Amino acid sequence: MSIDKETARKVAKLARIAVPEDRLEPLAQEFNAILGFIEQLQEVDVDGVEPMVSVTPQRLKRRADAVIDGSQQAAVLKNAPDAREGFFAVPKVVE
Repeated sequence: MSIDKETARKVAKLARIAVPEDRLEPLAQEFNAILGFIEQLQEVDVDGVEPMVSVTPQRLKRRADAVIDGSQQAAVLKNAPDAREGFFAVPKVVE
């Protein structure tokens, strides 16, 4: 795929970037260089390569998937202007 001057203009407009007319041709060349690099990456054989999180082998820390109440109800309700029976109390807005 090759990017021309008009496509570079359109990409700049979509990205909301003001590009002067004399910079459109160099921008198109930069886009072509990026696309060329991506084409090189697509040629790499990655069959059998497992995805990694880091370059050093390590496992992500996992937490138990448990539903808890946070044990901070009193501290949260202390900030409320009006709290009743363990809940925020708000004025009635619908009659």
